[in-house]
Amino acid sequence: MRAGAAFELGLLIAGGLAASLLIWFGIGWAESLLIALLPLLLRHAWNLFRLARLIRRQHRLVPPFPSGIWGDIYRAIGQYQQRGRKGRKRQLRFFRRFREAANSVPDALVVLDKNRCIEWANPAAQVLMDLHWPSDDGKPLSEVFEHPDLSNYIVAGEYGRPLEVAPAHNRSIMLSVRVAPFGERKKQRLVVGRDITKIFHLNLIRRDFVANASHELRTPLTVITGFLETLADSAQTPAGHRRPLNLMQHQAERMRSIIEDLLTLSRLEMDEEAVDIDKVDVPYELEQIVADASALSGGRHRFQIDIDTELMLLGKDSELRSAFSNILFNAVKHTPAGSQIQLSWSQTESGPVFKVTDDGPGIASKHIPRLTERFYRVDKARSRESGGTGLGLAIVKHVLSRHHARLVVASEPGQGAQFSCHFPPESALTATQIEHPTTNPA
Repeated sequence: MRAGAAFELGLLIAGGLAASLLIWFGIGWAESLLIALLPLLLRHAWNLFRLARLIRRQHRLVPPFPSGIWGDIYRAIGQYQQRGRKGRKRQLRFFRRFREAANSVPDALVVLDKNRCIEWANPAAQVLMDLHWPSDDGKPLSEVFEHPDLSNYIVAGEYGRPLEVAPAHNRSIMLSVRVAPFGERKKQRLVVGRDITKIFHLNLIRRDFVANASHELRTPLTVITGFLETLADSAQTPAGHRRPLNLMQHQAERMRSIIEDLLTLSRLEMDEEAVDIDKVDVPYELEQIVADASALSGGRHRFQIDIDTELMLLGKDSELRSAFSNILFNAVKHTPAGSQIQLSWSQTESGPVFKVTDDGPGIASKHIPRLTERFYRVDKARSRESGGTGLGLAIVKHVLSRHHARLVVASEPGQGAQFSCHFPPESALTATQIEHPTTNPA
């Protein structure tokens, strides 16, 4: 038994003996017990008062502690306070290190509350986004960083791709902005702005160079192709020269395809949004594309077609035709003879979906994230044999981006591959809507 508990027990025994003596001398038992326990009650009352005062004033409990049960209580509270102080010190040290690390990051970091108002920002946010903290604390981000694209981006909540914006206070720089939800119910936002000015300008230079070089190469290549055709068709051409001429024609045609794809890609990169948007008869376009794919296949593949003939799309027909044909032609080129290729065009809960599925060799997961890169090939030798330029899926990616759509690739080695284009619901139209457009009442 601890000393404090023994002391309390001794007081109770002494009080009991005193009460017995008082009763012996004729005082009532209740009064006798009250008189005997009065010192103990006063002691407890004093300790309760002291404890309440310490808690109210948040005083620090330090030894020596009184004896008895109250000493045990004070000692336990003191130990709890000591653990709390150590925990707070650790938290403060961690918070200081976090602040130092966040302040040293060259990217702009901005924390928004659930109402999209500024809670905190690092020093880089002042340089890149003209956001001053703490003076801008509590202000809506849309008021401090006035850019409608960023406001719409944050409200939309689709953060799969970064947003590129030029801040109003300094149009000479370009920012890549990403947003990450966090906190309770993911209502808060962490906005990260990265300076990509150098990369942006390098991409512009590269794009202009590719476009100019492709234009310059087109004319001499046309001349070379013309002479090759003349020589190949001439009766005076020796028989031994015809095979080399055919190979030269084949390579010239491949060069022409690469140049045309490069020009198409450069044209798509000029603008982020598709222009000349109109109602596209997707079922009709797909019929033509399937016919071309069947001719390319030469009867080596089985096609299963499922097209919603009533489902149309708002977009640019030439770009959509290019994207859809690239996906289907890739399936024909990279799927062995005898394989089945499925094509579907349908409306889903999330919007219109174009899908091509094959039962070919499939694609390893490490290749999938890079499929839309320029000139990236999973099997380089096989792609060259099939006449691929390595630009088809890069074109698909840019076409879909301009139509606010996305490409989803699902594949495993030996399990075939599925390429699907997911369009936003608002882009869908029906044949009835095209024939009888709705008009606003006057």
